[in-house]
Amino acid sequence: MRYFIEIAYKGTNYHGWQIQENAHTVQAEIEAKLKILLKNDISLTGSGRTDTGVHCTQQFAHFDIENPIDTAHLTYKLNLLLPKDISIKQVFEVPAEKHARFDGISRTYEYRIVTKKNPFLEEFTYFTNVEYHWENIKEASKILFEYKDFQCFSKTRTQVNHFDCDIFKAEWEFLTDNFRRADIIFHIKANRFLRGMVRAIVGTLLDVGRGKLSVKDFRGIIEGKNRRYAGRNAPPEGLFLVEVEY
Repeated sequence: MRYFIEIAYKGTNYHGWQIQENAHTVQAEIEAKLKILLKNDISLTGSGRTDTGVHCTQQFAHFDIENPIDTAHLTYKLNLLLPKDISIKQVFEVPAEKHARFDGISRTYEYRIVTKKNPFLEEFTYFTNVEYHWENIKEASKILFEYKDFQCFSKTRTQVNHFDCDIFKAEWEFLTDNFRRADIIFHIKANRFLRGMVRAIVGTLLDVGRGKLSVKDFRGIIEGKNRRYAGRNAPPEGLFLVEVEY
């Protein structure tokens, strides 16, 4: 039988989602607690991976087990055992062929920025007091819709068959006196993302906004397909995976 888990987590204390040797990860935490509760070695398959320090308000993963389980009870017990920075929203049965990764049709991320020092958002936003040219940033953001190959924004040592992504949304939202969330949020939605892609896009767009790169340069970076010429990754604490759509 196959079950989906819907998960949220604060990524500050983790080396991302995916299990790694000698690293503290979200997947490893959940699998360890599932083993205790279900008395089986459980292997989770996530809808995608997040990097070190990145947060998540919606992640899905699936696992297989021979016998049916009480999903409400499992959800309750998992939340008791897991640390405070990981939450299980629900566990539910799905058809055996349903796949958390391959059946996802889109993923949505938010990158959150504050322009005034806010002690309550220190771990959840990128603080910058640079004066950016936002019209240039918004103009460059529109260029993303014209391309599919985003090798220039991918980590260099990654095992993928191709670098093509269909970007459905790339928008900047400006909030007023939103002390509890952020001042500026970049929303980006695509069918898939490459490793480090969102943070590289944000970092490069911010370089456009500060005049280090032109809008024309931004287009050239995409066409050049070389990570070396894109901007630095924006810091991880501002990034949230917020939705996975099936």
